[in-house]
Amino acid sequence: MLNLAKTWHDLHRETLSFGQRLADSVASGMGSWKFINIQSGIVVVWMAVNLWAYTAHWDPFPFILLNLLFSTQAAYAAPIIMMSQNRQNERDRAQALADFETNLEAKREIEALQIKLNQLEIEKLDKIIALLTEKKDEK
Repeated sequence: MLNLAKTWHDLHRETLSFGQRLADSVASGMGSWKFINIQSGIVVVWMAVNLWAYTAHWDPFPFILLNLLFSTQAAYAAPIIMMSQNRQNERDRAQALADFETNLEAKREIEALQIKLNQLEIEKLDKIIALLTEKKDEK
């Protein structure tokens, strides 16, 4: 079985705390169409029940409680999303550094190959010159 080294992403993920992974999950969930659709459905049901309910309305129009819930959700969502974005920036920096190191290593290898090819070319030219000199001396 092939034993591959861990990537920069694997190493970065291992350093995340539970809170950081939770913040990334929350930000990922809140930034999806599934969340938008579920929340829209809840709002429609909330408003419908409070407008047409046969029993006491717990949040009559203009839906102050619903607005309070949205404000509370936004108050917690914004910093969680910002934490996740900060980690995304950290991941981007780690990836850029890994790419830079890979490119630097590739550059070194290419330069070493170029030196080796130049040496081989010089050796070939020296052999050709030696052969031409021998032929010239024979004549």
